[in-house]
Amino acid sequence: MSKMERNGAPKHDVALARRPPMPGKATILAMGKAFPSQLIPQECLVEGYFRDTKCQDLAIKEKLERLCKTTTVKTRYTVMSKEILEKYPELATEGSPTIKQRLEIANPAVLQMAMEASLACIEEWGRPVGDITHIVYVSSSEIRLPGGDLYLASQLGLRSDVGRIMLYFLGCYGGVTGLRVAKDIAENNPGSRVLLTTSETTILGFRPPSKARPYDLVGAALFGDGAAAVIVGTDPIPGKECPFMELNHAVQQFLPGTHNVIDGRLSEEGINFKLGRDLPAKIEENIEEFCKKLMEKAGLVEFNDLFWAVHPGGPAILNRLESTLKLRSEKLECSRRALMDYGNVSSNTIFYVMEYMREELKRKGGEEWGLALAFGPGITFEGILIRSL
Repeated sequence: MSKMERNGAPKHDVALARRPPMPGKATILAMGKAFPSQLIPQECLVEGYFRDTKCQDLAIKEKLERLCKTTTVKTRYTVMSKEILEKYPELATEGSPTIKQRLEIANPAVLQMAMEASLACIEEWGRPVGDITHIVYVSSSEIRLPGGDLYLASQLGLRSDVGRIMLYFLGCYGGVTGLRVAKDIAENNPGSRVLLTTSETTILGFRPPSKARPYDLVGAALFGDGAAAVIVGTDPIPGKECPFMELNHAVQQFLPGTHNVIDGRLSEEGINFKLGRDLPAKIEENIEEFCKKLMEKAGLVEFNDLFWAVHPGGPAILNRLESTLKLRSEKLECSRRALMDYGNVSSNTIFYVMEYMREELKRKGGEEWGLALAFGPGITFEGILIRSL
């Protein structure tokens, strides 16, 4: 297994927030992230992918080259390596039943990344691990009993009575779902501190390219691996904790009749995905009403008066959102930057966006209110009205 690269958010001095948090409202107190050590520049992906899968189809190769350009991704991290393919050559063989082998790789890989991200987050937080009262673990990349939540809690040295919640197979909206769950826990358990960790790898979906499965090429051009962690709690302790974002109000909504637009199935070969071409259009048709539902909680009416932390599922979704809401181009800059630097890392990506947003707001100041948004299977919308502190 490749050694994971710990890449936590920079250490911040404990200081008073610019804006005090509202009493009893959940806040984000620290962040961390981690990645596999293997970084792949997008311009090197096609040759490596076709070499590893032994595909000779030039038409498929040309299509992947076009997709790699349109995704806007520049770099991605990946667990998959030459060493893994040498040990498990059947992963590159069409039709091979390899779910056992994939889980042998994925289960420890996501745990290792989750550990690194959690440790980086706890280090930034600056308090003992024994002060963590709850853990929320999110992953669409591992399958086992007990789940990664127990392994993570044990390896971090958390208390044996820590409250654990495991969120499996939510896909791209899982990070915001985890934030909503952590928010509810923190606000209903005064004094609690919730560690939310997400970890994802594309191992379960890796396979040789095929004309019969065009979405595999989209996945190869777009998705990456990594982990992220945040600590959530209410009423931060002055002098000990530095909140930087308040989770003010959360909403989840599914779009009736769209459950087949994003379709993922677990088989003997791993996870097979089908992505409907109408996904960006479905989001475009419903996003304005969804955002207004969140904004009305703070009496907000103008989209450009907010900052935007949007999960970058792909450039088409970001472009549709920007056009529909008539957002100024800079409003989605943090989302585009996260997509460019990491690709779509499923549930984790929203935290990479939020980290860029944190630094942007700290450097330039700016809007008090913003929205954190993610979209995934269902079609499910997850949104949180957030407040910069």
